[in-house]
Amino acid sequence: MLDLQRLRALHAVSVHGTVGAAAASLGFTPSAVSQQIAKLERETRTVLLEREGRGVRLTDEAWQLVDAAAELLAIVERAETRLEERRGVPSGRLTVAAFASAARGLLPSVLADLAVRHPALDARLTEVDPHLSVDLVAKGAVDLVVAHDWDIAPLPAPDGVDQAPIGEDLCDLLVPEGHRLAGRTAVRRAELGGERWICQPPGRVCHDWLMRTLRGAGHEPDIVHQADENPTLVALVAAGLGVALIPRLGRGPLPPGVVEVPLDPMPVRRLYALWRTGAARRPAIAETVRTLRAHWPTVAARTGPTRQAATHARPHTGRTSDGPHRASAF
Repeated sequence: MLDLQRLRALHAVSVHGTVGAAAASLGFTPSAVSQQIAKLERETRTVLLEREGRGVRLTDEAWQLVDAAAELLAIVERAETRLEERRGVPSGRLTVAAFASAARGLLPSVLADLAVRHPALDARLTEVDPHLSVDLVAKGAVDLVVAHDWDIAPLPAPDGVDQAPIGEDLCDLLVPEGHRLAGRTAVRRAELGGERWICQPPGRVCHDWLMRTLRGAGHEPDIVHQADENPTLVALVAAGLGVALIPRLGRGPLPPGVVEVPLDPMPVRRLYALWRTGAARRPAIAETVRTLRAHWPTVAARTGPTRQAATHARPHTGRTSDGPHRASAF
């Protein structure tokens, strides 16, 4: 008989791409995951992983097992959801994935609140880029995602994934002290031509948004410095090396030498919680989403005059919460 935990390990490798990343998502060591898969290979008398450069590749037989594992894990999730729903209290393990600034600026207070009020709930956070996190929740690698999109770059949610809005985070233009735009009460996007830009690398949501925004205003962006973390971007602005568009959430106090200038219209990114439709009735999901939404006004007040999302979701390519259970929960 196939062991579910070994199938879960193989499924995690298929989702995350490496044994190390799979181990991190499961809370195990890489050697423990490798041992689980080696045992599964002996049980099935089948080679499941092959070395490919510095990583691994799943064989055709492994992908057949991955499909079966996904079905089995979905059945287990439904059973666990029904049991938790009957108990009526959030409990068990809940894996949460969030983008960097939400993991820094929003999730710590939310997770601490949940830990105090629901000691039977074991919520665990992983920092993941929004483009990747939605796919992870759809494949069952994580239970709940906090992701964002921009006003001109919606984030698609696949079938089988529900969502609820959390809030809206505003974005400011940061310039060095003494810059030609420093001290302005507002700057229009058409005035941003000719600047040296500091932003995240290609493929990141913020980078894609900046490129679309400036090109839409008739400017080809001159990207001179790239970094993943917002504090690094702010430090580069403080050194006088360029300008940056950075959201307020998780940004922290600005250092000397950096001036915040509002854009007109001001860029907005929208925060969402996303989860699998099959887990929508799970109390842990409902309570975590409620807590995220409850904490947002306080977080928004700390970061400036950000706006709270409406209680209803906007039209989206993914599903939104409906039905008596989901509407009352969120």
